[in-house]
Amino acid sequence: MDSPFETLDIDPDADDDELVDAYRRRVKSAHPDHGGSAEEFQAVRTAYEAIRDGYEPGDELEPVETDGRRPTDEGATRNGQHEADSARNGRAGAETDDASSGSGPDSEPEPERRGARVEFLDYDVLTERGWSLTDDDLFEKAAESDIDGDAYGQVFVEPRTNLLKAAEDAGHSWPFACRGGACANCAVAVVDGDVKMPSNHILSEEMLEQGVRLSCISLPVTDDLRVVYNIEHLPGLDELRLPPQHARKMSAGR
Repeated sequence: MDSPFETLDIDPDADDDELVDAYRRRVKSAHPDHGGSAEEFQAVRTAYEAIRDGYEPGDELEPVETDGRRPTDEGATRNGQHEADSARNGRAGAETDDASSGSGPDSEPEPERRGARVEFLDYDVLTERGWSLTDDDLFEKAAESDIDGDAYGQVFVEPRTNLLKAAEDAGHSWPFACRGGACANCAVAVVDGDVKMPSNHILSEEMLEQGVRLSCISLPVTDDLRVVYNIEHLPGLDELRLPPQHARKMSAGR
């Protein structure tokens, strides 16, 4: 069994920047749409987590087990048309959220939340109308404009539910690929309010400071949020994307 360093193709003395660069490179090549497999994709993520947790050469490593599904088999991608069963398939993400919310015997209970109201806007609207993410009145202008309901609107996010799943449950088709925080397909810009991500594998500190978050693992921590979705092609994010497998698959089947 390969060690995590062999899986990521880096030296044991690699620094943090080299580790992140190796992870970004390998998570793309391991994806089934780039010739990899679900097992290889999971092995790359497991190797990265192990090294981040202090793995040393010679340490025992649990074998990687998967259910054989492709990393993008849940839900649907942008332009692939929202599948009717996306809400049902999204339970896997919800269960992960529950597990990461801190429910162990030694953890402090989190305050009971009633959910969050999220006002959203498609980045394509900004491009079409010459608006900017830095406009102070961005959402005020959106509210006063005649914009399609899928490009601008509101969704309610239940406690311990991520932004992507809430949008899907409301019938919207936000872009995504891996659902595990390993790519930037689902990236959003948080304009107002705040969210938490249980982990961050790929976003730089600069991106985080600019409000960029991954909707597939982001949980609201404020009662109200304003986010711009579909920002995956912004500079710095495009290179962190994975191929939208569902969009190609569904188009070929027509």
